Amino acid sequence: MKVAILGCGYVGLELGRQLRDSGHDVLGVRRSDDGIDAVRAAELDAVQADVTDAGSLERVPDVDALVFAASSGGRGADAARRVYVDGLRTAIKTFGERRQSPERLVYTSSTGVYGDHGGDWVDETTPLDPTTEKTRVLVEAERIAREFADEYGIDGTVARFAGLYGPNRYRLRRYVEGPVTEGFLNMVHRDDAAGAVRHLLTEDLARGDAVVVVDDEPVSKWEFADWLATECGVDRPAKRTKAERLAENDLSETVRRRLQTSKRCSNDRLHGLGYTFAYPTFKEGYQDAVETYRKEQL
Repeated sequence: MKVAILGCGYVGLELGRQLRDSGHDVLGVRRSDDGIDAVRAAELDAVQADVTDAGSLERVPDVDALVFAASSGGRGADAARRVYVDGLRTAIKTFGERRQSPERLVYTSSTGVYGDHGGDWVDETTPLDPTTEKTRVLVEAERIAREFADEYGIDGTVARFAGLYGPNRYRLRRYVEGPVTEGFLNMVHRDDAAGAVRHLLTEDLARGDAVVVVDDEPVSKWEFADWLATECGVDRPAKRTKAERLAENDLSETVRRRLQTSKRCSNDRLHGLGYTFAYPTFKEGYQDAVETYRKEQL
């Protein structure tokens, strides 16, 4: 199988490695010079193109499958719309109009599309209820990935990632040093985020469907922080309730809404599709970060 990873960054590079090691051909597509250097450093074939520019996407050869993993750079809703809505639509149209168009598309979304559920469990059957402009953009992009792609005969799959962590993205010090505000964490290690997408592609699963990509153990932030402190051999951090944090005057509207959003995401569907986690919970996934922290304290 030949796969083009559009936005071959944090998850995409690992996905590319896994697909390559499984015997598949991989093209890593990035916009910037630095991004292209990272793709080449990962020993993947690199193509420089911008998902919002149909002309530049013509540089990408025909492929069997597309993975849309582009990032808006953490900016606001307008930037997100330009990449996730306009860019995704452009990519689908560009590849879909080719004589040899891809059979499949995997779009990497976010569990943020569920909104607030008061700490209750959510899964693929739960209605979407985005609470911010950015997550509303993600919901629109999910529709494009499934419905607009279908117009071109491309089967779209939505992979809803929980909070990503892993190499260079551990948040250990933030939780060890505190203070920590109450709430739930839904997480997935980078290697499993990539692994889940690889599994869906190589096993030909979930065409036209959405799959929640999260590990086995959503955890309260307080419990997570206490576990990290114990593992690192330091005092447990100070705790704050949501009410205490919301009473502070320095909160942006985005942060305020995030504090008021609580849910636990289920991965039953992903398990049912046969995926085996490399890091089933944060306890396995954070071991490298804990060991590094302890060495730094010596």
